[in-house]
Amino acid sequence: MTRGGTRNERPDGPERKCIATGEVQPATGLIRFVLGRDNQVAPDIAGKLPGRGIWVSATRSALDKAVRKKLFARAAKAPAQVPEGLVDEVERQLVARVINLISLARKSGDAVAGYEKVKDMLQKEEARVLIQAEDGSSRGKSKLSTPHYGSYIGWLTADELGLAFGRETVIHAALGAGGLTNRIVDEARRLKGLRIEPAVMAPGAAVGGTGRREG
Repeated sequence: MTRGGTRNERPDGPERKCIATGEVQPATGLIRFVLGRDNQVAPDIAGKLPGRGIWVSATRSALDKAVRKKLFARAAKAPAQVPEGLVDEVERQLVARVINLISLARKSGDAVAGYEKVKDMLQKEEARVLIQAEDGSSRGKSKLSTPHYGSYIGWLTADELGLAFGRETVIHAALGAGGLTNRIVDEARRLKGLRIEPAVMAPGAAVGGTGRREG
């Protein structure tokens, strides 16, 4: 096992253009918005709401720019009411989505929590994703390594991980190769953009990878 591992490459689906950066990229790396009642801008985290989609890269800087420069109205070619705290609401919804998906993986037997269970899963090479609370002890977290060719999620809090596992707090968790694993990684990567801007990520972090330093 090595730290800093990334998941195997796979098709990323349709591409969309970000209204803030002008970049075209896989939709899995953007947030979809629609105009709802009274032309109010609403985040569509699941990508299922009716209406013409407006896409913004899943980074706080891109979302802040879209709000600040009134880019939603320009993209919609119509008046667009941006609710106060829209970017924070996007983050809140992404957190809830990741927690829910991890919880579903736990119920299907594809996610475990607790240092010993995670260590055992890693040693048996059954883990595909290592998850550790951002506010957990650095010394404790350093004792576990990202699965080889796997992924690392380290920007959820211990309280948030606790919600996913029905506990007060969780520091260490792991995902197996279940059907929800890729979805969890995709959603967690979008959340990472809201919490960790690329400019402040750890040096040498792999693209789409862990954000952990080699060591």
